[in-house]
Amino acid sequence: MSVSDQKKKQIIEAAIAEFQERGFAGASMDRISDRAQVSKRTVYNHFESKEVLFKGINQCLADQINSALEMPYDPELPIREALIRLGWAEGELMINPCFMSLARMIMSETIRDPELAADMNSRMTKLSVFAEHIQEAIKEGKLSADDPSVAAEQFLGLLKSRAFYPNIYASRVPERPEMEKIIEESVDMFLARYAAKAV
Repeated sequence: MSVSDQKKKQIIEAAIAEFQERGFAGASMDRISDRAQVSKRTVYNHFESKEVLFKGINQCLADQINSALEMPYDPELPIREALIRLGWAEGELMINPCFMSLARMIMSETIRDPELAADMNSRMTKLSVFAEHIQEAIKEGKLSADDPSVAAEQFLGLLKSRAFYPNIYASRVPERPEMEKIIEESVDMFLARYAAKAV
C-alpha cells in the first residue's frame, strides 16, 4: 500500500469513529485530521469536504456489500444449497462487527438525509444479484416466481428482518450459529412459497 493510500485509509477510519461519536452535523474535519494523525491539508487533499468524505465512507460500505456478492450462480448446486450459499453472502457481512458498526453509523445519517440514502442505494448491486440468481433458478425450473425482483426483495427481507435490523438497533452482532439458523429457516420459508412444483 502506498503512503497516500495508507493516509487515505487512516482518514476514513478516523472519520468513521468521528461520525459514530458525533453524527454528521457534529463531526469536525479538524478532529478527523487529529484522529488520523495527518495534517488538515492532507485530509482536504483526499476529500474536499465533509460531505465528500462521508460519501467516501458510503462507498466503502457499498464496496464491501458488492464484493461479498461477487459470485456466479452455480447450476450444479441443489436449489436449497444454492440459496443458503446466497444467504451466507449477506450473512457473512451481518456477523462482521466492523461492517455492522459502519452500517449503523451510515444508517443513522441516511435516516436524517434522504439524499444520502438515495446515494447509498445507488451504489449497491445486492438486490440485482439476488434477482439474477433467482432468475437463473427459474430458467432451470428449480423455482417458480412471476417476478424475480419481488422474490429477491422477499428473500432479503426474511434475512434482514431477523439478522440485521434488530441487531443494528440493539448495537449487537449475531453469532454464526444464530445466523446459520436464520439463513436456513429463511431459505425453507422462501422455498415453501417459490419452489417449483413437481409435475
